[in-house]
Amino acid sequence: MNSKHIRVYGIVQGVGFRPFIYRLAKKYNLKGWVLNTSSSVEIEVEGEEDSIKAFINDIQTKKPPLARIERIETEDIHFNNFEDFIIKESKEDSGYQLISPDIAVCSDCLRELFDPNDRRYRYPFINCTNCGPRFTIIEDIPYDRKNTTMKKFKMCRDCEEEYNNPMDRRFHAQPNACPVCGPEVWLEGIEICDPVKETARLLMDGYIVAIKSLGGFHLSCDATSDKTVRILRERKRRGYKPFAIMMENVETVKNYCYLTPEEEMALTSPQAPIVLLKIKNLKDISKEVAPNNNYLGVMLPYTPLHHLLLSEISFPLVMTSGNLSEEPICQENEEALRRLEGIADYFLLNNRDIYSRYDDSVLFLIEDKPQITRRARGYAPSPIKLPLNTVETLSCGGELKNTFCLTKDRYAFVSQHIGDLENMETLEHFTDTLELYKRLFRIEPEVIACDVHPDYLSTRYALQFEGKLPVVRVQHHYAHIVSCMAENSVIDPVIGIALDGSGYGLDGAVWGGEILIADYSGFERKAHLEYLPMPGGEIAIKKPYRLAIGYLYSLFKDIPELPFLKDISKEEIEIIKKQIDKNINTPLTSSMGRLFDAVSSMLNICKESSYEGQPAIELEMAGKDFETDEYYRWEMDTRDSIFIIRVKSIFEDIIEEIGRVPDSLISAKFHNTIAMMIMSIGVLLREETKINRIVLSGGCFQNRRLLRRTISLLREKQFQVMTHHYIPCNDGGISLGQAIVGGRRDS
Repeated sequence: MNSKHIRVYGIVQGVGFRPFIYRLAKKYNLKGWVLNTSSSVEIEVEGEEDSIKAFINDIQTKKPPLARIERIETEDIHFNNFEDFIIKESKEDSGYQLISPDIAVCSDCLRELFDPNDRRYRYPFINCTNCGPRFTIIEDIPYDRKNTTMKKFKMCRDCEEEYNNPMDRRFHAQPNACPVCGPEVWLEGIEICDPVKETARLLMDGYIVAIKSLGGFHLSCDATSDKTVRILRERKRRGYKPFAIMMENVETVKNYCYLTPEEEMALTSPQAPIVLLKIKNLKDISKEVAPNNNYLGVMLPYTPLHHLLLSEISFPLVMTSGNLSEEPICQENEEALRRLEGIADYFLLNNRDIYSRYDDSVLFLIEDKPQITRRARGYAPSPIKLPLNTVETLSCGGELKNTFCLTKDRYAFVSQHIGDLENMETLEHFTDTLELYKRLFRIEPEVIACDVHPDYLSTRYALQFEGKLPVVRVQHHYAHIVSCMAENSVIDPVIGIALDGSGYGLDGAVWGGEILIADYSGFERKAHLEYLPMPGGEIAIKKPYRLAIGYLYSLFKDIPELPFLKDISKEEIEIIKKQIDKNINTPLTSSMGRLFDAVSSMLNICKESSYEGQPAIELEMAGKDFETDEYYRWEMDTRDSIFIIRVKSIFEDIIEEIGRVPDSLISAKFHNTIAMMIMSIGVLLREETKINRIVLSGGCFQNRRLLRRTISLLREKQFQVMTHHYIPCNDGGISLGQAIVGGRRDS
């Protein structure tokens, strides 16, 4: 007989791991126990040596679907002569555990949800160890009911029997509940026996309903009604930014969108993200849902409540975050009633408290691989495994699409999407979530990292700790490159291509079209777009026609007569020219994002921007499916051993073609030009440095056409190309890069 003590680390709590171990022990006739600690699952087993070996092998190869094992430690111990195998009460230790994200409702629970003979028939909070809320309800570890927002609901006898039965799939399912003892749902101000059916009727009648979901509120309405969607836009102050929509099932999605097998897998995965899908036929979907866009953001129902609602309705629903634009998603009932008054006509509420706000995740697929653009529900707080050691570090991220990151034991815990850190409400969301992560993962930062931009709220937050902790400022585009390196476990130096809208440069200019040689110890700027003026600074981002005028004036002095200038007054054009001549509020920028904005405006595609990236997105969409290998001319010279990319020829060529060829051809050629530019510089730098690995990061690589073409051209030249997959290439990913640079033990 043999006896072993086993520790299993990873996402092994809240995923049915202890009942799995119990059943495995019974299968191999082993005696002993299993329990949760704050840092792991501990097991002691006694039995035949071969049985224990098979038991340990099965732990690794047959684990529950939601479990993620990082490592298993075993040691021989003295024989205790246990009489049975039992599940013991959890115990706390000084360690920490990995927490499962919230997971979409499973097929077993769905079957019960729609079974009239099941006691949970039509119960909107049905769940089990394989699905349901996790991260959004946990207050502390270990993951037991007393440490979640479910503690106020005392289980009825039937639920308790399931909870205590090791052979039941609800064994130790902490959110376990039923209509007798669990949370309830209601329509605020309306007494009715079936609030979900009544909500469906209200949506069919054209009303906007605020619905409390897993991690916050959605605002929902009929996605086929131009009038209703337009009203939602006006009330939410949403401008032209696309809305996400929820469709009942895959068959419905296929009616409207092209769907590859890999996209279908992403849609139907336990993470259930919003997937950006190419439109096949809008049919009756309102043109107000995604104006001037060739893609729809689509998700499937991921909670029992969503499934009940969609089963009553024959059309897709808009499901957008429950907030005013630029504010955090509403979390609790009273908050939603206060903040969403005037936006929602009705409120579908429940009394299961949300402990942490949690937006829907968003991704698209390139080469059948995910490119996540917003990382939250289903993904956070799962950590990224780091390729090097760091001290315990907090990094505070950027301003737009903010996340923070905490590191510990070669793990990086990148927070869920926080939002644009531009107001006190979002800063409060940032600090509340940060305190939760520190508590759950037992992290006390020894270093704080932040952006070099002095006016970011995230920078100001970090600088509060100066004098108490080391504060490391990390250049924005370097952080982009390091985040992609870390996600891909790259150690050696790379050629880093960082293309985005803006980031504070080390020379005080606005960077954004940067080619770096980088490793974890530092970077060298080797090439960038030439500096061009941003007349009015931030105003030029909202009104990109100012960028177009500024670029044309700077490059040619005489501004050509182009159609986009017709409705811009001569007075405003003269003011812009004077701003540039006298350098009045006209920062210089090397930004690729601003170059896209200028070209988009010059083509009369988007002259004013209602949301971040709109001109560039609509320029991409203007290309439609047009395929060509043509591209425009550009020049390059060197200054202080740095390649400067000159764009005058690009503008000359485009001006020559405006009105003579379709915008789709100009868009396609412009995208090809940028990809050729990247490839050409990559070849030059490879000759100089002997580095063959190229890393692509920055928000411009959310552009599918640009990303595909760039990857293709680089591979033709035998480059090893690294892109993001599960960390955003946009500013939602820079906290990871900051944390590694700031937390390196030799930094």
